[in-house]
Amino acid sequence: MPRTTTASPRSSVLWSCEHRLTTIGLLLVVTLVAFENMGVAAAMPTLVADLHGLALYSWPFTTSLIASVVGTVLSGRLGDRRGPGPALIAGPVLFATGLLVAGTATGMPALLAGRALQGLGSGFLLVAVALLIAATFTDRERPVIYAANAAAWVLPAVTGPAVAGLITVSIGWRWVFLGLIPLVAIGVALLIVVARRLPAHVPTATARRAGVIPAVVAALAVAALSWAAQHPSPAAITYGAVGLVALAAALKKLLPVGTLTARPGLPTVIASRALLSGAYAGMESYLPLTMSTVHGYGPALAGLPLTITALGWAAGSALQGRFLDWSREASLRTGFALVAVGLAGFALVSQPWSPAWLAFVVCAVGGAGMGLAMPAISVLLLRYSPEGERGFTTSALQLADWVGSALLIGLGGVLLAVVASAVHPSTAMTIFGAALVLLAALGVRLTSRWPQKV
Repeated sequence: MPRTTTASPRSSVLWSCEHRLTTIGLLLVVTLVAFENMGVAAAMPTLVADLHGLALYSWPFTTSLIASVVGTVLSGRLGDRRGPGPALIAGPVLFATGLLVAGTATGMPALLAGRALQGLGSGFLLVAVALLIAATFTDRERPVIYAANAAAWVLPAVTGPAVAGLITVSIGWRWVFLGLIPLVAIGVALLIVVARRLPAHVPTATARRAGVIPAVVAALAVAALSWAAQHPSPAAITYGAVGLVALAAALKKLLPVGTLTARPGLPTVIASRALLSGAYAGMESYLPLTMSTVHGYGPALAGLPLTITALGWAAGSALQGRFLDWSREASLRTGFALVAVGLAGFALVSQPWSPAWLAFVVCAVGGAGMGLAMPAISVLLLRYSPEGERGFTTSALQLADWVGSALLIGLGGVLLAVVASAVHPSTAMTIFGAALVLLAALGVRLTSRWPQKV
């Protein structure tokens, strides 16, 4: 068992002899996945044109997302049965294989296969990393590694699109994928050593495990809802409704009982992730559109406020990582409140009379709120989860994140289509922003209710 430490958080937790190798391997792989996640969008227009796949432009993203849902569930099942070790190795290996397949693709089918492998590997890795943290760091130490994890996303968020664009123009889009493989190999080598050091895992026979079929149904249902939101028509209403019913049925099998009603305890933690991630992803998806169409920003500057989000997120996460004795319930509630303030600012920025610079304040405040809240959710998840079901609950948390984000981004698309347009989005974004604020305020309310004992 890892020892509890009361020394300086960063020096004693991240870089102690018992944690140093874990920290390096974990952060390297997370950084590489983040870079690919942020950078591939910059290369996508060029690569789909080169492969004569413009009609399938969205499918490399959709394929990766569906595969990541399946990978998340499989990793959770494997983790509860055999511990984090197998998925910790399988995830990066699948991801690297996907990079190789996509980087050498000569047509869209191969590219989609590569993206599916990348998504599968990412899903495996997300759950395995959470279980590795649970097995290696104590409850009091975990805020520090979560802060480092958030920091690992900052450099890719700031530089990923620009670097990927430069690589695409100078040496070709294939190297956006192929260039990462040697670094992933180093990460795998480090994680093999880490996995071999883990204590033997003893599975719990009665532990709940999510099914792969419900995961596939949930992924396809969300894809159908997203397509219906983007292409409104009488037919879209029909298959969107079918998708909603299928999603509800699947989530009952994939989430802990009481999640949809935010029962105090573990269900509230997972519901909070859906609300928080969904609300903030909704804002991030439509803020660049607002900046370009309402305030006249060019393509390069319209997304600049989102860089401030990454910096604010890292700052908020670093702050919570310095205070190991903070109440994580209070941190989550405070994070929701700051996000609500940021979302209210987004509703104002969507108006032509609002100053454009307010968007940068919005992203700084909202990003800081996310930086406080997301590590708190991760800490509370492990604290409230039965030890033998941490794979199941971690996969449920990732599913809640993905479903919440997809549904709220889709809601924004519906509002654009029904009450406004992409050229004149202000009316839709006012309504959308108000809805997002209400969801964040609901999060503040829900996270004020916790069981008497943990």
